[in-house]
Amino acid sequence: MENDILIIIPAYNEETTISSVIKGIRDNIQPADIMVVNDGSTDKTGSAANESGASVINLPFNLGYGAALQTGFKYAIRHGYKYAVQIDGDGQHNPFFLSNLIKEIEKGDADVVIGSRYIGGKGYDAPLLRKIGMRVFGIIASFITGQKITDPTSGYRAINNRVIRFYATDIYPVDYPDADVIIMLHQAGFRIKEIPVDMNPSLTGKSMHSGLKPIYYIFKMMLSIFVTLLREPIQLTPLSPLGRGEG
Repeated sequence: MENDILIIIPAYNEETTISSVIKGIRDNIQPADIMVVNDGSTDKTGSAANESGASVINLPFNLGYGAALQTGFKYAIRHGYKYAVQIDGDGQHNPFFLSNLIKEIEKGDADVVIGSRYIGGKGYDAPLLRKIGMRVFGIIASFITGQKITDPTSGYRAINNRVIRFYATDIYPVDYPDADVIIMLHQAGFRIKEIPVDMNPSLTGKSMHSGLKPIYYIFKMMLSIFVTLLREPIQLTPLSPLGRGEG
C-alpha cells in the first residue's frame, strides 16, 4: 500500500461505464488506490475494471449495494488505509469533487463527509417518488441528529478509519445504507458533515430507485430507521473487535 486513501467502487453490471469512472478518478486525484467490488455482475464489469488498472474483488453472486461496500471497507481495514471514499460505478458521481471530499476528511473536523447535491450546486432532478423519499428521510435524519441533512441518500462519501471499522461490523445494512446509517453514526458519536457536489443522472439508465423500487425502498428505509432507533447504539473504541470476517 502506497497511499492512505482507498477509493471503493461497488459495481453491478457497469461494464459500459466503469472504465470511464476509473479514468475520471485518476484524472482528478493522483496517485489513487482504486478497489472495484464487482457484485456478481453478469457482464464484463470485472475485466473492464481490471484492464483500467483498478484492483478488483469479484463476489460470487449479487449480494447487494451495501454488502459490496462493506467488502471494500473490510479490505481497507486489512490493508491499513486511513480513509476511504465510496463512489458509484454508474457515472453518477462526478470525480471532480473527489479532492474536495478528501481534503475535508483529512482536516479531522468530521468522521464522515457526505457529498450533497443540494448545497449551493445546480441541484438534481430526481423522479417524484424518490424526491419525496429523499425529502422525508432528510427531515427525519435532521430531526434525530440535530443538524440539517440535505442529501441523506447520497452515496458519495468519505470516511475515516474509525468509521471504516464501524461499517465493518454486523450493524451495517447490506441493502440500502442511506439515512439509517447517518442516524447510526450520530448515535455512535461520529461527526457528520455535508459539502456541495454536482451529480449526473446514471449513465447506464438504470437505478436501484427505478420503477416500483422507490415504494419498497421507502418502506424498507422507514423500517430500518425504526429498528435503528430501538437498537442500543454501538460505541466503538480503539480496541473494539472488528466484527465478522476481520482480523
